Amino acid sequence: MHYYPTLDLPLSFPCLMGILNVTPDSFSDGGQFEDVDGAVARGLQMVREGAAIVDVGGESTRPGAEGVSADEELRRVLPVVERLHAQSEAYISIDTMKAAVAARAVAAGATVVNDVSALRHDPQMLDVVATSGCACCLMHMRGVPRTMQDAPRYADVVGEVAAFLEKRLAHITGYGVREEQVLLDPGIGFGKTVEHNLLLLNGLDKIAALGRPVVLGTSRKRFLGALLNGAGVAERATATAATTVLGALAGAAVFRVHDVRANREALRVALAVMHPEAAAMGAIRDV
Repeated sequence: MHYYPTLDLPLSFPCLMGILNVTPDSFSDGGQFEDVDGAVARGLQMVREGAAIVDVGGESTRPGAEGVSADEELRRVLPVVERLHAQSEAYISIDTMKAAVAARAVAAGATVVNDVSALRHDPQMLDVVATSGCACCLMHMRGVPRTMQDAPRYADVVGEVAAFLEKRLAHITGYGVREEQVLLDPGIGFGKTVEHNLLLLNGLDKIAALGRPVVLGTSRKRFLGALLNGAGVAERATATAATTVLGALAGAAVFRVHDVRANREALRVALAVMHPEAAAMGAIRDV
């Protein structure tokens, strides 16, 4: 049985985080949910399918992506956050590197700040997290989205990612953020080759050993397509579910996915394997 560290949010781990990109250029679903009504409907659908968290993002972080202004990002995400908060009991996460966006989203009902820069991009982000008390996700990324896939190199990718996350955790807790606010994400696909991503998945228990809940984000990513002989984005749902099972067995706590239903079913099977006695008695909780 895995031990999951305490988080300020009363979540039952493992759980699912649904991806809701309100952008024109995200790698998988860019342009599909730019309309507020459509984005809200999609968010509510993911909650019905089993997402405990909905992660709303208004700026693409795909390889090669260019940034957008805070005003444009707010225009995209704020109405969606407000309406999802009003219409759902799921937790809302704001996927942003900008303190101004995070602060407005938290005021509108978001309870998680998911920052792919691990609170490094904007010096004011630490203030937002420390003063609001919201949960935050620190992710490892080599470089920036525009250049992160330009021949990334590591001597020991698992050790280096773990050391980075441990250092960032120590830094922000020294600033006043409590450990109970923090989740950690190894950053699959962010400045990593196919081999790096596989090594990180294989060594995920070492990230979990840092003592904070681990967020795993592999959904539909390019390395899965490479493993499946060039399968397109829409053809990677089964492969994503396989990584969810592997991640659950390694101790990951939150799975950031596009295809909530498929990953929910995979996670239920993983829980049954992890707790066979409970499964035999029909006592596995509903993910």
